[in-house]
Amino acid sequence: MNIRYDIILDYLPLFIKGTLLTLGLTVAGVALGLIIGLLIGLGKMADRLWVRLPFIWYINFFRGTPFLVQILLIHFGVVPLFMSPANPIVSAIIALALNSAAYMAEIFRAGIQSIDKGQVEAARSLGMTHRQAMKLVILPQAFKRMIPPLGNEFISLLKETSLAAIIAAPELMYWGRAAQGQYIRVWEPYITVAIIYLILTLSLTYLMNFIERRMKTE
Repeated sequence: MNIRYDIILDYLPLFIKGTLLTLGLTVAGVALGLIIGLLIGLGKMADRLWVRLPFIWYINFFRGTPFLVQILLIHFGVVPLFMSPANPIVSAIIALALNSAAYMAEIFRAGIQSIDKGQVEAARSLGMTHRQAMKLVILPQAFKRMIPPLGNEFISLLKETSLAAIIAAPELMYWGRAAQGQYIRVWEPYITVAIIYLILTLSLTYLMNFIERRMKTE
């Protein structure tokens, strides 16, 4: 098999551009997912069943259906209600955030519930409100325990950005498909894309491991 390096060199600027957008989509999806996921996780822990049910079904839907279906529904069904024509980058960020939030919610719930209830009672005995106890006592401790699963979700979301190519968001996979279509070659564009994803995921893995070690020493 003859490898055509000219294909890689020709598309290299676009691969770099796509990589930057892939990272941007991932960061935006994780940031919004953290906020939404925390609210959903707290909602799922509510005392009343009727309060918990919407959050439970939100998690069930986004964890129980393929992300490809979700991004298509959001791009062709939801975003056009607010924006015409639908912007694929906006659609991708919304889909990534909503999908990530379902997994983040379970991570937050498990992390918060892993903290001994006695610490909440101790904080309340010191005159703290429930919100203050959660903010100042529970969440800081829970966050340290949540770093490994949050890191895994970050990496999973990075790889899921590749599905944004199906709605023409010009991220990394989009340009890999473009190169394949132009040159009718599979190996060069897709192996290059795979290597870039591998570098990104390994870098994130090492970064999360470093953060986890630092948090343990503090």
